[in-house]
Amino acid sequence: MKELVVTLDLDGVADKAGLMDRAARALALPDWFGRNWDALADSLGDHTVWPEDAVERGLLIVVRNWRPYAEARPDEWRIAQEVFAEAADHTPALSVALALGGSS
Repeated sequence: MKELVVTLDLDGVADKAGLMDRAARALALPDWFGRNWDALADSLGDHTVWPEDAVERGLLIVVRNWRPYAEARPDEWRIAQEVFAEAADHTPALSVALALGGSS
């Protein structure tokens, strides 16, 4: 069975708050999600808050349209990449991929 693919589309995201809102929606995180780096790391590493299908199948998060955010907020983007990488390194059922193509 293939992993569940979730798209995290950052089109129009201008700051950390926007990234956290998009992540909360894309991953259907609970209302108590703290919208900070530690909360994102915890949520990515905790399969009990993942979408239901991902718990059994694994989760692939494809981050799209990230370049404008990365260019506008390089320090925040560096932290986001670290959070994604560490979560994927410590959670075998999780993969995070940065889409390099256009928005289509």
